[in-house]
Amino acid sequence: MGYDLLVIVRPARDAQHLITQPDHASLAAVIIGQAETLAASPRRDAILLAVAEHDNGWAEEDAAPILNPATGQLADFINVPAAVRQRVWPRAIQRLAPHPWPAALVAEHAVIVYDRFRVEEGWESFFTGLEAARDDMIGKSGLTMAELVSDYEFVRLADLISLMFCMGIPHPQRYADWTVKLTGDHVVVTPDLFGHRVIPLEIQARSISNQRFQSDSDLRAAVSAADSVIVRGTVSGPDTDSTPGS
Repeated sequence: MGYDLLVIVRPARDAQHLITQPDHASLAAVIIGQAETLAASPRRDAILLAVAEHDNGWAEEDAAPILNPATGQLADFINVPAAVRQRVWPRAIQRLAPHPWPAALVAEHAVIVYDRFRVEEGWESFFTGLEAARDDMIGKSGLTMAELVSDYEFVRLADLISLMFCMGIPHPQRYADWTVKLTGDHVVVTPDLFGHRVIPLEIQARSISNQRFQSDSDLRAAVSAADSVIVRGTVSGPDTDSTPGS
């Protein structure tokens, strides 16, 4: 078994569960695909493609996990160097270029989630390039920036719900009108997106011991030998029985 794209870390008892960016993105698409408000969108399929593919640019970087020197553990997507993060997103947009609207949504996603770095040295060209690519894709789609902003809410919310579950983030997160909270393995989204339904969640991970590694090669050997596990949970709106199918 070779190591794969492992950059999302979910804490577990005496272990770390490593989840791929593509699997996280696929789960995000499954989740938001159940949203009642998305069902009515004339661009539903394009939005779901953007969600499912929004992290495809990580593949080359993630195929060889590296250490975070500060911890001796895997450098997840939050802790990799800025240069890595900056080259991931143009790659993702290029891969989606045959589909201008999903490409524009992914470009907007990168602009939004990295906005906090806009004032830092070395990031100006990143934003200039992404915004130009986004505007080009909007033009090719024949749609408008206002429509992009409206559709982007689904992309951002899907990403947030999936990341909360995949990373095991215990404190509530807010985006626009929504609050997302994880309790155990159950995610609650307020206000309810799912029409009082409970959506089952399932994602594959690899389990490595919660320890310091001496080198990238030691880490990669541990990942290569790691057992596969399935992480399961549910997502629903508030005041809904957390049993799937309820």
